[in-house]
Amino acid sequence: MVLPVETEERVKRRALSVCQDHLRKVVDLSRKIPQMFDCFTKSDKDTARRLFMEIRKNEEEVDSARRIVSQELAEIGAILISREDFLRFTNLSSEIADFCEGIAFWLLQIIERGWKVPNDIKKDLVKLSEAMLETVLKLRETTITLNYGSAKTLEKARDVEIAERAVDEIYREVELKIISANLTIPVLVLLRDIIKLLEDAADKAEDAADAARILSFTI
Repeated sequence: MVLPVETEERVKRRALSVCQDHLRKVVDLSRKIPQMFDCFTKSDKDTARRLFMEIRKNEEEVDSARRIVSQELAEIGAILISREDFLRFTNLSSEIADFCEGIAFWLLQIIERGWKVPNDIKKDLVKLSEAMLETVLKLRETTITLNYGSAKTLEKARDVEIAERAVDEIYREVELKIISANLTIPVLVLLRDIIKLLEDAADKAEDAADAARILSFTI
């Protein structure tokens, strides 16, 4: 049976809506990461613990939203040819939340133990976390433009690439500074893990932007 064009357009909007809601939850979680680093600079254990619990809760909400996307796409079925593209976009976005939870966990371990980290490195970590968040915010802007045609989406997706390159530059500088600092082995290892997770989150935002590019040609 040939379905009317209106039906396909409606299911596309339905799929896009649940994907955007899922990404909104990823953004809400990501916003808390620079706040965690701010606690780190101030050695504020209580606020860091509270934020980590909020991040854990946010991650559960992201997982729940991802399952809703999968369920919606399953219900839509073969009407939506591009459903695999929607699913890929959502899975990539979910990985950003996973990386952020890992960042918060390991950072809290350093804060809880009172391990010493030079103030200049702390400031650089705040800068890196803010740059990572910027890539996620640019990704959100990209998905908003999916409602307005592929040309606008492609333009915004380039902004994600630019933001990701900024993360890469800061990441390399901070890694060299960490390696060169007189740190204990546990702190050195955890800090390198943390900055790698920050870079991974930005990389995943860029991958999700690429997925949004593909989606833009089908919406």
